[in-house]
Amino acid sequence: MTTARDITCTEAVREAVEQEMARDPSVIVMGMGVDDPKAIFGTTRGLVQKFGAERVFDTPLSEDGMTGVAVGAALAGLRPVHVHIRMDFVLLAMNQLVNIAAKARYMWGGRVSVPLVVRAVIGRSWGQGPQHSQAIHSFFMHVPGIKVVAPTTPYDTKGLLIQAIRDPDPVLVVEHRMVHAQRGVVPEEPYTVPFGKARVLAGGDDVTIVGISHMTVESVRARAFLQEVGIGAEVIDCLSLSPLDTDTIAASVAKTGRLLVVDTGWTACGAGAEILASMAERSWARPPVLRRMGYAPTTCPTTKNLENLFYPDARKIASAARAMVHEHAQGWVPPGKEAAEILDFKGPF
Repeated sequence: MTTARDITCTEAVREAVEQEMARDPSVIVMGMGVDDPKAIFGTTRGLVQKFGAERVFDTPLSEDGMTGVAVGAALAGLRPVHVHIRMDFVLLAMNQLVNIAAKARYMWGGRVSVPLVVRAVIGRSWGQGPQHSQAIHSFFMHVPGIKVVAPTTPYDTKGLLIQAIRDPDPVLVVEHRMVHAQRGVVPEEPYTVPFGKARVLAGGDDVTIVGISHMTVESVRARAFLQEVGIGAEVIDCLSLSPLDTDTIAASVAKTGRLLVVDTGWTACGAGAEILASMAERSWARPPVLRRMGYAPTTCPTTKNLENLFYPDARKIASAARAMVHEHAQGWVPPGKEAAEILDFKGPF
């Protein structure tokens, strides 16, 4: 019998890891702050008390070295979940992830595997600034051998994380801090969500909006603005960035004739660019209208008023989508407030 409850993404992350640790003694959790009382925004709370310091442990401020430890542990038969409280500092471990973890299976002819999960937290809100707010998922989409997922709902958060822990190869799980508070119905029992499959969250006939990470949440809000002016937007949550489900997106675009991709990252050479390129390469009876949105082409500012200009939001998304449907609607911006999770954010961390 399946038991479902209404929980947050934070609770979904914690439950997924706890259930997999109980099921498989080879699963370990490591990273700066995983045993801290704040517990990585609450996602690792209670794990060290339940499973002990040998399986849940803090690491030094040495991302390169500790990622090497995680890769070595995976090669030795463990299943590490390595938590990076900021994706920015995964840059310090690029050699370990790109040159070793991603390539080990190939270089050893399939005789070894690296069942490593890297949880990388991204996010916005005042005080993050240039070095604590970057979403560099597109860097890893470029590399064969690493899977990349970015869940948005609690259901998909739990299912994709369990799938990642059980996978024999390295998986980068992108977690947006503004998504941690999202609520949804989640089965209590363990389950998996497959890689390489996007999810249609809401139907529409006029324009397809594909969201990545927190931009999916904002895209759903934008859909409500568009409904008020008679535009039906179909919203798709990418979920899996590598492998990427272009077939689901193409099926929607064939119906609407318009595609707007909204990324939580810069547009140049980004996930949105890859999605649009995959659509442009297809044969269409009538080529669709394509557009992408993302970070402003500058370094992330620290002040709140400038940050609001830097990031897309529901009102900007709705404005862009309406202009794609009705060219005369250029400059229209619906009235509204910031998202509740952004308004409620009280501190730089």
